[in-house]
Parts: sequence; C-alpha cells; structure tokens
Amino acid sequence: MRMASAIVTESGSRTCHAAIVGRELGLPTIVGAYNATKLVKDKQIVTVVCSEGEKGIVYDGNLNFTINRTDLSKLAKPKVKITMNIGDPNQAFLNSFIPNDGVGLAREEFIVANHIKIHPMALIEYKKQDAKIKKQIDDITFGYSDKAQFYVDKLAEGVGKIASAFYPKEVILRFSDFKTNEYKNLIGGAEYELSEENPMIGFRGASRYYHKSFKPAFDLELEAIKKVVNDFGLTNLSLMVPFCRTTSEGEKVIKLIKSSGIENQKIYVMCEIPSNVILADKFLDIFDGMSIGSNDLTQLTLGIDRDANHLIQNISNENDESVKELIKQVIKKCKDRNKYIGICGQAPSDYPKFAQFLVDNQIDSMSLNPDSVLKIRKSLGK
Repeated sequence: MRMASAIVTESGSRTCHAAIVGRELGLPTIVGAYNATKLVKDKQIVTVVCSEGEKGIVYDGNLNFTINRTDLSKLAKPKVKITMNIGDPNQAFLNSFIPNDGVGLAREEFIVANHIKIHPMALIEYKKQDAKIKKQIDDITFGYSDKAQFYVDKLAEGVGKIASAFYPKEVILRFSDFKTNEYKNLIGGAEYELSEENPMIGFRGASRYYHKSFKPAFDLELEAIKKVVNDFGLTNLSLMVPFCRTTSEGEKVIKLIKSSGIENQKIYVMCEIPSNVILADKFLDIFDGMSIGSNDLTQLTLGIDRDANHLIQNISNENDESVKELIKQVIKKCKDRNKYIGICGQAPSDYPKFAQFLVDNQIDSMSLNPDSVLKIRKSLGK
C-alpha cells in the first residue's frame, strides 16, 4: 500500500481494514467499488477523487487539480479538544504538526501487522513451530534468541514513537483489537486461532486478555507498555480496553494491568457495545472514563455487521437516531460522574454535522483521522 498513489477495492466498507490503512497513509481510498477490477485495466491511468462527499469517484485519465491552503493562525479553536487517530508510527511525527490536542486513539494493530508480522503465541512457543514457520520467524527476528522479546521490543518501539511525537500531550493507546481472522493471517497464526463465522462479535478485545489461550500474549503487550512508560519515560501514555462486554471482564483486565508493574496510567474503556451504555455507571466505577467507538456501536445497535455485504450496508450509519440516542446518554452519564468522555470512531471524521452534534452534547474530545482535522475544525469554528 505504501507504493500506491491511491487504493480502490471491490469489497469492504468505510470502516474496513483497507479504509483504515488508507487513511493512515494519507492515500485516497475507495472501498465497495464492486466492478473496479473489471472496469479498470492494467496500466490504465486513472484519477481517484475522495473529496466529493461520501462517494469516491474514479475518473479515466490524469485530471488537473488545485491545492487549497489553510492559514492556521486564522483557524478558530472549537469548544472541544481535537485529537487524532494514529496507527502508523512512521506517520506520527509528520501528523504531530497538524493542530491537535493529542492522540485519542493509538492503535497497536498497524504495528503488529506491519512491523512484527508474527502471531505473539508463535513467538512465545517458537520451539513448537514446524521448520517452515521457524524459518519465517528467523528471517524477521534476526539477532533475537529470545523470540518473545522481539515482540516486546518492536511493539514498545512503535508505541514509543507515537507517544514521543505528541509528548507531553496525552496519547491514548488501545490494546490490541485484532479479530480471529486477522490474527490467523499473521505468521504462525493458523495454529492458534479459531475459525469464526462472525469474528466481529467473536473472540476479540477484553475477552482475549485474561483467557488462558491468549494471556501470555497479552503479558507481552503489558511488558512493552511498561518499557515505554518506565524505561522511555513517556508518561503521557494512557491505556484503553476495547470491546469489554461486562464489568467483570473489565475488573479482570485492570487487575492484569496493575499487577504488571504499570502504575499511575489512566485506564479508559471503549464504549462500543450497548451494554457499555446501559451499565455506564458500573463501568465508570472501575474505569477512568470512556471513548465512544461509533463503528462498533452502530453495528451492534442496528444489527448490521461492519463487514456486511452491499445489499444491506447502506441501510444506516452512525447518524441513525438510535445510535445518537445512545451516544447522548453515555456523554451525560460521564459528565455527571466527572469522568472523561471522548469519541474515536469514524463518524465525526466523515460527517461535520455529526461532529457538531457531539459538541452540542458537550463531549470532552473527538479523535479524528489526520486528514479530517482541518475540515472539521473549520466546520466547528463557524
């Protein structure tokens, strides 16, 4: 993807992996273009445009374009903190020059998929791997006799780069949130992952961290974070637990975090399951605040998978009244408890009116894709 000028895929939705990575790399990205590979021929010159609202357009030929420049000194400051979603450590320092109040969502997945590439359990149980997998691991982990340490070092390096790029502003790191199908695609992953019909609502997030089949891998994550905080001195790092279905799960994960030696870091929970809203007060009893994951909250409220086919994909989005009602409720509950409430889902990056809705309901911060920051700041400053 780094070699591409733009990305066009036949499958996927605006919250799929290709869309997320495309945004991370700052590339025009169109997903769900169902006949793209038939209509666009090899070596054909096309122009990909993603500035025409929700629909991307692929034009034949090489079109002329203009560059719009923004005078940052005249940019009004909105009544909300504007943070950013960051996944690629190599883009962190560049993106830090965009006007921001920190990072509302730092993802581990990009680091694992692109810099580590190996399933953590395959590194932990290196001696059990067959010759083919060992050869792949050896090629990537050259110089490491302790293969698990490679995971710790590379994850710490990536997270540390993001935290240092925005220091001393707060950087909220979300623990790994790969689904089973994504973990399975890592080197050695096939031996450790189930085949799930719907991994979006399967073995992911908090449920992994304390389960005996994955806990050793989560221990490596904690070791990496402890290295970032204690050894690198990047105390601006806060932690966030994704896809936490119940408060008992939250308590188990918090216990693991605190027993790892990581101290004094804020621990937030993603609000992306209706149970997080319904039992918000109980979640806020154990967490320092919440960050709304509007992508998952939408799919679980409306019963439409984020990876759903095109026949039902366009039925609704985050602007649906039911989703906005849940968001209003959880903002109020967090404000009443004087706890942090932000949003790191896709909605405010895509819909200026949705961003205004969040401001009207007094959300503390919204975390945007880097390429949306100026657009949304302009709209909120009017």
